[in-house]
Amino acid sequence: MFDLRALSFGGPAAVVTSMGLIVGLDAATAAKGAVIGSVLIVGIADNLTDSLSVHIYQEAERLPQRKAFRTTVANFFARLIAALSFVAILLAVPMPAALYAALAWGFVLLAALSYLLAKLRGANPFAQIWRHSAMAVLVIATSKAIGTWLPELMR
Repeated sequence: MFDLRALSFGGPAAVVTSMGLIVGLDAATAAKGAVIGSVLIVGIADNLTDSLSVHIYQEAERLPQRKAFRTTVANFFARLIAALSFVAILLAVPMPAALYAALAWGFVLLAALSYLLAKLRGANPFAQIWRHSAMAVLVIATSKAIGTWLPELMR
């Protein structure tokens, strides 16, 4: 049976980071190729470093080697698949609409994972979705502010 908790770190991180990148780079008027490249770089390079961090943490907590490895691999693939889903949207949809499609997709993924994890914990799913979505909005707003501010600063 698949352990949903293995996705609890990597899944939301990939979703919210991808949404923030897309919004921030769009605000900075980055070319579509730059946005796709950035999501891929984060989806692979940052993913590998985060997976390594998760693995080292689990070793420090003396988690059995096999379980630590499975969690590390699940974290890596959850993040990679999430990032690739955003790349697919960016490739399939023209840029102004891709921004909104990516945001909608990201919030659906975040809400679904929040709901499933809340049910697993016996917590209120809607409170969890609200809190996690509020944090995602904060990340997205910060990314948009940076994307808007940076080009102005560079003039």
